[in-house]
Amino acid sequence: MSELKNRLVSKVQTVKPTAEVVVAEPAESNYVALTTNAMEIISENLKSQPLNHQLFDVIKSPSGGSIAFTVPSLSGDEVEKELTGIVLSYALPRAYWDTPDPIEGTPPVCFSRDSLVSSEGDRCAICRFNDYGSKDGESNAKACKEFVEIFLLRPDSIMPVIVRVPVSSKLIFQRYMTRLISKMIPTYGVITRITLTKAVNKTGQPYALYNFEVVNHLSPEEAAQAKLFGQGFKEIMKAEELAQPLPRAEQGAA
Repeated sequence: MSELKNRLVSKVQTVKPTAEVVVAEPAESNYVALTTNAMEIISENLKSQPLNHQLFDVIKSPSGGSIAFTVPSLSGDEVEKELTGIVLSYALPRAYWDTPDPIEGTPPVCFSRDSLVSSEGDRCAICRFNDYGSKDGESNAKACKEFVEIFLLRPDSIMPVIVRVPVSSKLIFQRYMTRLISKMIPTYGVITRITLTKAVNKTGQPYALYNFEVVNHLSPEEAAQAKLFGQGFKEIMKAEELAQPLPRAEQGAA
């Protein structure tokens, strides 16, 4: 009986499956933020402080009809013909100054972070400063300045840059977003390229017109990593949201 028992135990041990722990590896990607512990590095360097809006590098709209971007870097400003990256998020702020040409750095009299409700709690859509021609009475411009802020993640950085798009190209960007929506593609699922073309307004002044296009689709693994990174990034930003500094006047902005 003892011998039979031993043989049965031996047989059971032979066919018993071995449990293996599978560790998920980061997706292979050209984007360093998607393959490293980026959020840990950001939190550690910030010492758990909120990510202030003013800490981001901002790529502004070029003046004088230039079709090249001025991009801040560790070695100084660099000139680039195009910007490529993942759109993690974007905002549609607006701001009003009580003078047509405010001094650079001047905070606005009124502002909105979403172009829907102002800092005073009023609806932007029915505000008189949202009317065409309200800026100076001589042009069709609005007194309240609209723009788009895109949080663009570039391949060689774990910190997105803010690409500031002027109102003259706001509709172009929104149409690009609509095309992505029509194909059920999230902004973090593709690589977006931003370029500039030269245009001239009704008064003959040159300005840069923004163009947006998809140059590549992320793999499902990369898109999942980009989504997680974007969510973590937004959580860090949330703590600073209520204390976000006012937009400042810029010189040469369209």
